Amino acid sequence: MRFLRFRAWLDEVHSLASGFDQLFYEQVRRHAGTDASHLYGGWLAILEVWCEQNSVAYAGTPVGTIKRHATGKGNANKQAMIAAARARGFSPADDNEADAIALLLWAIETNGGAS
Repeated sequence: MRFLRFRAWLDEVHSLASGFDQLFYEQVRRHAGTDASHLYGGWLAILEVWCEQNSVAYAGTPVGTIKRHATGKGNANKQAMIAAARARGFSPADDNEADAIALLLWAIETNGGAS
């Protein structure tokens, strides 16, 4: 069910945004355990299929790249990521939201890594 709900959420966000043509996600290479790895693989598969079916370009961005762009350190901790988002005028609820903000800013400011 979690994967079906994820797919429905992608449809909803796409509709609410009146469509979009690019999607960037955090590319995780290290997982806390087997279950986390399996779940990530499932979500990634759903994401890629959804993007292909909706003609949305997609790309994973390594965690270290996102952290380095936000803080200057590729291994920045959660507090540093939150502080970096706040320094840019955002009020993240937690480190996950700070990471999402950092990924958005990276995608905008580097044109998806092209600059």
